[in-house]
Amino acid sequence: MERKKNKQPKLHIRKGDTVKVISGNSKGKEGVVLEVIPSKLRAVVEGVNVVTKHVKPSATNPEGGITKTEAAIHISNLMLKDPATGEATRTGRKADDKGKLQRYSKKTGEFIKNG
Repeated sequence: MERKKNKQPKLHIRKGDTVKVISGNSKGKEGVVLEVIPSKLRAVVEGVNVVTKHVKPSATNPEGGITKTEAAIHISNLMLKDPATGEATRTGRKADDKGKLQRYSKKTGEFIKNG
């Protein structure tokens, strides 16, 4: 019997991480990851890729109008900020002292705290 493969890949960013945008219209901006969408390989980052949406009047919002919201951005355009230096860094995975796989900064070699 063949083993089932993971449908969603492991990503280098998680909800709550501080990231820097390395390409696209929002290049250079930094923000906190609000949501990660692994199936589409996208993430919603606070203050990045802000789009204007026309909202139809409804029972909850009788005014309607135009609102600004953050749209999802592809994760290949995001780079995690190093917790020690504050610079953008690549990440890797290695086992900690308990044997659990943890993300670590490739620049400094320090483990990245979750959340």
